[in-house]
Amino acid sequence: MKPVDEQLALIRRGAEQIVPEDELRLKLDRSVKTGKPLRVKYGIDPTGIDVHLGHTVPLRKLRLFQELGHQAVLIIGNYTALVGDPSGRDQTRARLTPEQVEANARDYLKQVSKVIDISRTEVTHNGDWFRKFAFLDTLALTGKITMQRMLERDDFTKRLKAGTPIYLHECLYPLMQGHDSVEVRADVELGGSEQLFSLMVGRDLQRDAGQEPQVCVTLPILRGLDGARRMGKSLGNYVGVGETAYEMFAKVMSIPDDLLREWFELLTDRPAEEISRLTDAEKTHPKEAKATLGRDIVAFYHGEQAANEADAEWRRRFSERQDPSEIEERTIPAAELTDGEMPVVKLLAKLGLAKSNNEARRQVQEGSVTIGPDREKITDPAAGVAVADGLIVRVGKRRVVRVRLG
Repeated sequence: MKPVDEQLALIRRGAEQIVPEDELRLKLDRSVKTGKPLRVKYGIDPTGIDVHLGHTVPLRKLRLFQELGHQAVLIIGNYTALVGDPSGRDQTRARLTPEQVEANARDYLKQVSKVIDISRTEVTHNGDWFRKFAFLDTLALTGKITMQRMLERDDFTKRLKAGTPIYLHECLYPLMQGHDSVEVRADVELGGSEQLFSLMVGRDLQRDAGQEPQVCVTLPILRGLDGARRMGKSLGNYVGVGETAYEMFAKVMSIPDDLLREWFELLTDRPAEEISRLTDAEKTHPKEAKATLGRDIVAFYHGEQAANEADAEWRRRFSERQDPSEIEERTIPAAELTDGEMPVVKLLAKLGLAKSNNEARRQVQEGSVTIGPDREKITDPAAGVAVADGLIVRVGKRRVVRVRLG
């Protein structure tokens, strides 16, 4: 194992809070002396099926603990997902069914294994113990916290002042997350910055159970592609870990310049001095800094060769204004043309470049649609397009399709 000071320096990088840090030093010191690894817990609720870069911030920290020789403990929250984490929420989460949670959970480990070493991870589901709870067990758990303490939560306080409902089942969430720590005897728990309350409840429950309380390490919430809001699938500002190398790279190239330092620190392993150089516009042009960031992220998930190929492909399309080296082909029945033409809105929908006619109209009105080798721009939603076999249709810079007439 590395010396304690070296471990602490690596753990601090990108962390928002370590509570309490002096206890973490003591735990690390004991671990180094005894050779016994710390048990580092991270829980993830299968509320969706796409793991994105925002989810990977704590997962990367879990991976770091693995590399430092500690035991990663991953909890799939199939029962906490039924309640819904109220952290950072200004309203009650939509309730999921057990069937939805089960379906979501199947693909989670496959995606998470892109970040951590699953073969060296202790993986468990909190349904393993919560499904055994009797009503008296639930009463005993709820008796370990007061409503006054529960209402100390910032999100609950805001909702109380705003007159927004707080449902009783939501109060179970921090208790369930805290009980998870008791079950797995966690030394450290990782979570987002908005989860500190729940992590601290874990300390209380462990102390009550006669265990040494865990240290809470919180990580910042990663801002998404828009540079403003937290990364999320529903906001459309995310990069999924399962996306293609090119799609990942192209999305990174689209981020605002002021995200560079945050993304380098939270999503790469580059040393602090390199990050300072790459994020100083006088030393490195932001476009080249983004390309470096894009290659780092893509290489982590797809390998170095794929990262270099994605970079080269992006430069072909954007710097040289060329179409992709490989263009997806989609077939349209020739019988659906009228005098060799098709309305542009219908054409976009038929090619799968728009989910609806309304979306197609918006794309045309925004000036996103071009056709043919000369990149003729279509701006009138009522326009007809002469459709020949091999016609190239583009929406924006990333979505390109070649028409085949059937």
